[in-house]
Amino acid sequence: MTPAVPAPPEAPLPDGYAVRLATGTRRVEGGTALLGGSPLRLLRLTPRARDLLDGDRLTVGSPATAALAARLLDAGVADPLPAGPAPGPGDVTVVVPVRDRPGGVARLLAALRSDPATTGVRVLVVDDGSADPGALAAVAAAGGAEVLRHERSRGPAAARDTGLRAAGTDAVAFLDSDCVPVPGWLDVLLPHLADPRLAVVAPRVVALPSARPGWVGAYEAAVSALDMGPAPGPVAPLTGLSYLPSAALLARRAALGEGFDEAMRVAEDVDLVWRLTAAGWRVRYEPAARVAHEHPSSTTAWLRRRALYGTGAAPLAARHGALVAPVVISPWSAAAVALALAGGRTGRLAAAGVLGVAAARLARRLAPAGGTPPYARAAALVVRGTGAGARTLARSATRHHWPLTLAAAAVSRRARRVAAAVAAADAVLGWWPHRAEVGLLRFAAARRLEDLAYGAGLWAGALRARDPRSLLPVRPPGG
Repeated sequence: MTPAVPAPPEAPLPDGYAVRLATGTRRVEGGTALLGGSPLRLLRLTPRARDLLDGDRLTVGSPATAALAARLLDAGVADPLPAGPAPGPGDVTVVVPVRDRPGGVARLLAALRSDPATTGVRVLVVDDGSADPGALAAVAAAGGAEVLRHERSRGPAAARDTGLRAAGTDAVAFLDSDCVPVPGWLDVLLPHLADPRLAVVAPRVVALPSARPGWVGAYEAAVSALDMGPAPGPVAPLTGLSYLPSAALLARRAALGEGFDEAMRVAEDVDLVWRLTAAGWRVRYEPAARVAHEHPSSTTAWLRRRALYGTGAAPLAARHGALVAPVVISPWSAAAVALALAGGRTGRLAAAGVLGVAAARLARRLAPAGGTPPYARAAALVVRGTGAGARTLARSATRHHWPLTLAAAAVSRRARRVAAAVAAADAVLGWWPHRAEVGLLRFAAARRLEDLAYGAGLWAGALRARDPRSLLPVRPPGG
């Protein structure tokens, strides 16, 4: 049975709490509407809301400003500037789930004790069936931590839940044993809990420098699956920030209810986030706080980890259905891309016609009451959305659905040419933001290996579960 989470309180944001329009949010229609968020949306402001929103910032000081600030946060068009009552470091318990990694635990505890904000924080090391429990107990005692033990391994979700149940504090920080928090991380995260509806906030997970970096080290440091990037934002399924890794999380203990799903050995962090957002809680990503993570240095271990991540999609589909879809694209964009790929002048003209109809329909939806439909803006949005959809399809062809791409390439010369072009473009586009960190050839080779491993795990999980939902595309909400 899926663990239950409680409903969030109805309490408003506290006085002094502020929000600021997020990077990428634009004022349109003469300042009467906001365009932003993920998925992209148009948020029209009432005259009263326009008066309350002073420039790009809103400070809570009344029920009206609290309601407007909450609406902007939930729409994803504003970021918080938290203030108000929040737990302090003394209200935090750090939970470290671990099995057979005493060296990593010693390093983590040393980092916690050297950070003034966490010097006196209670730390629970949950030994999930280590082969040498004495070694782990000695390291924990030396670092001032308590040990809770599972006699046999029950998995990381169960270990975290054991720590959650033993914590008596308002907040619980989950840190994996291969993490090293950067000083100040907790000071950045704790103020976010001033929002009474916030369940979880997570730091940015960056690469821990390795004394012996492997072949994939530079690639993994640049685009690790644990690194959610430099931009803060709300976390929810089918958005640009759809999950958070449980390697490092700060949670409101009361919000987690029964905690992680102990039946899941992978993707339990994604499941928890999606259950929380479905219940009405807010979940945020805050990259101003950082936690370093020891990435796999062995190519074999790295590929095995990627394949394991892929297997998590099937149990997620069993619990959350279409939210796990690998491709989110509107039917209009999908039709335009398919027609363009058909080739020739006829295909391109048909694709342009589809986009034109989509833009006209969107313009009528965007038109203010009694106003002229904004055709130019609608056309720009349709082109932008189709470009994003095309890139999603291309990424899927080389990652989630590479077995289908391979099968098509085996029987069609045109499919081989398209697949080669897509793979090359995907590598270059993915590499360009990280060109100062890793070379193109290494990036391209690692990208293809990672995608092959993840896709293999994805298909293996779907076949084992006899459930294709983790492989099927969906249309965006409202799309």
